[in-house]
Parts: sequence; structure tokens; C-alpha cells
Amino acid sequence: MIVRRAFLVLLLICLGCSAQSNPASNSSSPNAAPAPASTDIARQVERQVRDHYSLPPDVTVTVGPLRSSEFPNYDALTVTIEAPSKKQDIDFLLAHDHKTMLRLTKFDLTADPYAATMKKIDVTGRPSRGNKDAKVTVVNFDDFECPYCSRMHATLFPGILSEYGDRVRFVYKDYPIEEIHPWSVHAAIDANCLAAQNGDAYWEYADYLHANQRAINGDKDRENTELDNLASLQASKHKLDILTLQACLKAQDDKAVRASIREGEALGIDATPTVFINGQKLDGAVPADEVRLALDEALKDAGVAPPAHKPAPPEAKTPPAAPTKQ
Repeated sequence: MIVRRAFLVLLLICLGCSAQSNPASNSSSPNAAPAPASTDIARQVERQVRDHYSLPPDVTVTVGPLRSSEFPNYDALTVTIEAPSKKQDIDFLLAHDHKTMLRLTKFDLTADPYAATMKKIDVTGRPSRGNKDAKVTVVNFDDFECPYCSRMHATLFPGILSEYGDRVRFVYKDYPIEEIHPWSVHAAIDANCLAAQNGDAYWEYADYLHANQRAINGDKDRENTELDNLASLQASKHKLDILTLQACLKAQDDKAVRASIREGEALGIDATPTVFINGQKLDGAVPADEVRLALDEALKDAGVAPPAHKPAPPEAKTPPAAPTKQ
């Protein structure tokens, strides 16, 4: 299972990820004014959209005017879905006989979508594991309180890291889901306070939290105090500037964490963990073999030979149970 945010916010984000740009106007009538959709057609379109996307009644659906499209026998129209905090325009094609409506997504085969995704992820100043100059980068949008993030963390470290050595760089970004993980934002801020002084302190803090989530749970004040104490222990271990760290912990400045969340939402992230391997997206705590497949493909694309993988040990066969009397 993957922890998910509020349904409506996710729906609008996901719609934005796949919405196509407006179709180019048909040259046969470049100056023609858009024709308004009839009331009956607009109502039919609205009902179809509401049903297909399971929209609640308080979401407004507005059907725009018909306009010419580049596709024969089809007009274009835009449907606007609007909630109190989100608004999204979606383009459709409507057959001239008004019996069929299509949503068409165009793909630009001249562009690399994985490279485009990586350009949208800012890893400046983030602590990393592995080879900082590696041609393959793994970016994990992480939540310290998420149990599935802990599972993913255990898959990556130390196993995948040691297996791939200096071929790969690992970077974590913040995506705490505070609606259901009350201490996740505080933990992310504390981890960033450590990262500002020492990358190893950040990673050891992350290792401990992912391995000991249940030890943190309690009332809010106790959780936050425990998180700060753990950060202070890391500071002492790595001989950091204690006064600077304590000031950072006390301030609880969440601007960097919020910026990372917004970045994740813009990438279409709606759950944790979400991993990008040179731009290829992996949703959830996927098995190690799936991570290896994506890593090997990214390495080959970058001209780097993947490591030799040891064959998995054969599964032990369970002897058949002795028959029992009924």
C-alpha cells in the first residue's frame, strides 16, 4: 500500500500531468469565432467528465466553446475543473456528430522525457551517497515517518549502494505527508539542519529514523524532543557547531521542506516513496530487482557497464505435509 494525499488535490495534479496543449487551429477558418457548445452538449460533456474522474458535487466543471481543430471531423473544446484551491484546463476533441469525445495526448519524440524530468529536480546542496560525479542519479522523495519509505530505504542502503558502488549517486528530497505523519516535517527540518553542516550526519540520522520509526511515536512534544535529541547526538558525534545546530532546530524553518513538496507535486508525485532514476519514475517501495532493472537500463543509456549480479539463491523447498485423518 502507498500513502496518498487528499483525493481531489491528487486528481487535479494528475490531470495536469497528462493534459495536452491546445490543438493548433484549423487553417480552413483561422478567424472564425469559437462557437458555444449547446446546453445539451455541454451538459452531456459535464456528466461524462464528472463520472470518468469521479468528481464530487462541490467541484465546478465548465465546458468551453467549440473551436476548430487540426483533426478532420472533430472540434476542440476545453473543460475547466475547479476546486477551491486548484484549477485545471483539459482539452478534448468532440466529433462533429456529437456522439464521441476524445482526449488525445501528444508525445514529442524529439525530446527525452527522462532528461526533462531531471531538469525539474533541484539537488543543489543536497547530501549524497555514492559517487557525486556518477552519470546515474537516484532521487528519492522521502518521508521519515512513512513505513513504506523505510522499506525503500532498506532496499537502497546498504544493499543497492554497495552493489553499484561508484556507478550511482543517491540523493533524498523531502516529501513529508504531515496530514497523516505528524512528526515528518519536524524530522525533515532537523535532518536538513544536520545536512547544512555535514552530509554523513544527515545520512546517519536518516538511517536511524527509518530503522526506528516506532521508537519516535508518542505525543507531539515528546516526538519533537526526541527528534531534536537524536539530531544533537549526531552533531556531537560528527563534531558539528552545536550552537548553530541548536539555533536551526529551534527555528524550525520549513521553507526548504515546503519548496521540496511543491517541486514533487509539480512532478506529479502523489505518494511516498517516489524514486526517479535518471528521470525514470518508480512509485512505491518496489522490490530490489525492479530497482536493479531501472538502474541497469540507466547505466547502459549513459554508456556505463552495470555490475554483475549474483544469481538469487534457490528457494528452499518445503516438504509436503503428512496426511491427516478427517
